[in-house]
Amino acid sequence: MSRTRHAWVLPVSVLLALLLALLPLPPGVQPLRPYWLALVLAYWVIEEPERVGLGFVFLVGLVADISFGGLLGEQALRLVVMAFILQRFRARLRFFPLSQQALAIGGLLLNDRVVASAIHFFIGQPLLPWAYWWAPLLGMALWPPLFLLLDALRLGRRA
Repeated sequence: MSRTRHAWVLPVSVLLALLLALLPLPPGVQPLRPYWLALVLAYWVIEEPERVGLGFVFLVGLVADISFGGLLGEQALRLVVMAFILQRFRARLRFFPLSQQALAIGGLLLNDRVVASAIHFFIGQPLLPWAYWWAPLLGMALWPPLFLLLDALRLGRRA
């Protein structure tokens, strides 16, 4: 009963993450934008692996690629790499305190930047500016409140 009553949280959270990524920011703040889609999908891969697997993450990544107008498949690849690592270590990560989870998510977001830089390097695009490497720290700081908010919505508790 609870699962069907709160089934709206998954699609709404993914849609909101896509919209937050499309939100225009001033050029000075743009490099600090957290990877909202990765954070939201990380939560769902950890908490609802039977609903959010590699296929779902890949499809959401393709939607993001089309929405952002970037290289088709780049975000899909980046998100699938992140989801694969999360699935591999889900059993351990799930029982970490939020502070340790945040460190692990920060490492995954840093890995995402490495994968994005490698993709840009191999296709001959300019590499990401150094300011973009600060965004994983912001994502790491946002993990605990985002986790608690999504958990409260998913389980039907007050946030």
